Amino acid sequence: MQIDYAFLETLKRGIDVDFHKNRYVRDQSIPHAPCKNLCLNKQEQRLALKNALRYFHPDLHEKLVPEFLYELQTYGHIYMYRLIPNYEMKAYPYDKYPCQCKQAQVIMHMIMNNLNHEVAQFPHELITYGGNGSVFQNWAQYHLTMQYLTQMTENQTLVMNSGHPQGLFPSHPDAPRIVLSNGMMIPNYSTQSHYEKHYALGNTMYGQMTAGSYCYIGSQGIVHGTTLTLLNAARKYLNTDSLNGVVFVSSGLGGMSGAQPKAADILGCISVIAEVSEKALDKRLKQGWVKKKITDVEEVITQIKLAKQEKRAESIGFLGNIVLLWERLAQEEVNLVHLGSDQTSLHNPFNGGYYPVQLSFEEANQMMVQDPEQFKKLVYQSLVRQVDAINQLTAKGMHFWDYGNRFLLESRRAGANVNSEHDEQLFRYPSYFQDIMGDIFSLGFGPFRWICSSGLCEDLRKTDKIAEQVLQDLIINSPKIVADQLRDNLDWIRKAEENKLVIGSQARILYADTQARTEIAIRFNEGVKKGEISGPIVLSRDHHDVSGTDSPFRETADIYDGSQFTADMAVQNVIGDSFRGATWVALHNGGGVGWGEVINGGFGLVLDGSDDASRRAKMMLQWDVNNGVARRSWCGNQNAQFNIKRQMEMEPLLKVTIPYVSDAVDKLEF
Repeated sequence: MQIDYAFLETLKRGIDVDFHKNRYVRDQSIPHAPCKNLCLNKQEQRLALKNALRYFHPDLHEKLVPEFLYELQTYGHIYMYRLIPNYEMKAYPYDKYPCQCKQAQVIMHMIMNNLNHEVAQFPHELITYGGNGSVFQNWAQYHLTMQYLTQMTENQTLVMNSGHPQGLFPSHPDAPRIVLSNGMMIPNYSTQSHYEKHYALGNTMYGQMTAGSYCYIGSQGIVHGTTLTLLNAARKYLNTDSLNGVVFVSSGLGGMSGAQPKAADILGCISVIAEVSEKALDKRLKQGWVKKKITDVEEVITQIKLAKQEKRAESIGFLGNIVLLWERLAQEEVNLVHLGSDQTSLHNPFNGGYYPVQLSFEEANQMMVQDPEQFKKLVYQSLVRQVDAINQLTAKGMHFWDYGNRFLLESRRAGANVNSEHDEQLFRYPSYFQDIMGDIFSLGFGPFRWICSSGLCEDLRKTDKIAEQVLQDLIINSPKIVADQLRDNLDWIRKAEENKLVIGSQARILYADTQARTEIAIRFNEGVKKGEISGPIVLSRDHHDVSGTDSPFRETADIYDGSQFTADMAVQNVIGDSFRGATWVALHNGGGVGWGEVINGGFGLVLDGSDDASRRAKMMLQWDVNNGVARRSWCGNQNAQFNIKRQMEMEPLLKVTIPYVSDAVDKLEF
């Protein structure tokens, strides 16, 4: 069927208010963000309204004030629902966007993918994943940003401040087309209460990681990481490469957590994932990422036993609270579970990220707004119960890890028994990064990804083949420790298409190191140049990567020189990417473990077939990986020291400070 793309011309208009439309009423056929507790006094509410009205001509203010006040007082935020576009929100072929430069076309493709109803968690609230990971704060910002992108040339840079398009500024072709920052606060004000206040005022937003940087590719982005985590957890804890008959239990089927059953299924595992939102579970069921939906916890136990007995893969979505599931599993005399974790959005525990076991889903959504103090008490009581059940299961042999969602940190705040018996400053369970993924990152392997802006699955298929060939070539002369990682990823890319991972844009993720990323990029660009690939390729990565994130409870949890609480690496990374060729760069406060707990950044780089694109890719990708490897080397990681020395041998211009190791201090008595 031929599509008429003329409607995309409306993107040139910017903010266009249509008062012929009825006032928006939330469409209950799609998921919506929970209502927020309004934390503003009357004077601050007036300020929030004035802030919102700045986007509109004064002639419109009297009509808009009642609507915006209603949204603020009902939902806790001004989303400007009246401005929701009438067209279908999805990533259209890049060349259909009415722009002055190719890079702007590709960026529009990426933005609309982040807001695609099949991709975004709460599309009408402009939230892509994680409960509050926003692309923009309101729909006026969306329209104004898209208008600027239609006007942008290669001699301009768009400055984005927490969703707000500050404007186009003169620059040059090698400069980024967009510089984004999300949630950056003066350190003393980087608290949850300040986030809630300033989000309500329209001053800042929580960009999560790839939501606010326009680089989300659906849950595929986390499926591969989850697959590697489970595979390496089995190797470490169970001493096996095979997950047949292995039972994995966790929670969450949202934008990120929804990857868990798919990853388990790829590995032939038995997974049970609890989810309190029926819409979220049904979405994963429809996508085929969950095979069974079960509402009775006793039936879950029966199905686990059957699948274990038959040693067959199974993915069960339990519609119910994870605490009930853990407590029922703990009652079994013989332990049924080998591996366990949690992916509730505990970076946002009191506003929809965690649902206490004492309440139904609907009751919780009401109480978090009407009685937030009581809701907080119930969340903490629920976490105590959850940890007690998990502790019983680990005593029977289950292996549990924190998945970087702040589970252990919030459980400690709740008073749950999560402290190490040997050191109360430490947790009794490891972060998955400490135990499983940290050494992989130190070798330079992390979530590298690409997007075919043509929107054609044929182009994605071609890029898969190119990546496969690059990995095959690199394995031949690589040291074993590197070759082993390349083989895991070679197996992944060969099966990627049959695993049906694409949701939204034609995108792929692959854990790759410096050499693999650089060589894949150069060969992609050659394919575009020769016309073998029909449109530009966007390179990106998760912010959760080798260099992209400073986060003491996740990405830098395995750094033991005390510097895990510093954020120089992530900030330096974005600065370095910006002048080495990135098409856009982003720096965020928050992401994964929460506001004030992490600084992270990312990039987008457009490969358009030009020689300049190859030059930029080679220069930027080497820095983007090796910056983090150098930092991890300085902190004493042996894999990182091995890797950075190898990188210096291959690149004469790279000179990195290598630490000396001293045991003299250990002999001191004082």
